[in-house]
Amino acid sequence: MVAYGASDGASPGGDEPMADGPQSAEEPGKAPGDTPDAPETEAQRRRRRAQFLRELHEAKALRDRVQPRRVKAARMRQAMRMRTFRW
Repeated sequence: MVAYGASDGASPGGDEPMADGPQSAEEPGKAPGDTPDAPETEAQRRRRRAQFLRELHEAKALRDRVQPRRVKAARMRQAMRMRTFRW
């Protein structure tokens, strides 16, 4: 029998967390000068919202690529809704 993965049960990367790049000890989305008590500015809120929407769109696109049957069913439901809609 062929065993897949590590034979000793350890994860491939060990106990080290995966890092995408240099991370600071602070929260990843915060600037170093921000304090937790300071109110968020409109520009910061828009920046966070834009980042969130980009990631959401990317996640939906990934889901559509890996689950084509679900996408086709959703397209068919939408087409049925459009056909039955009355002005």
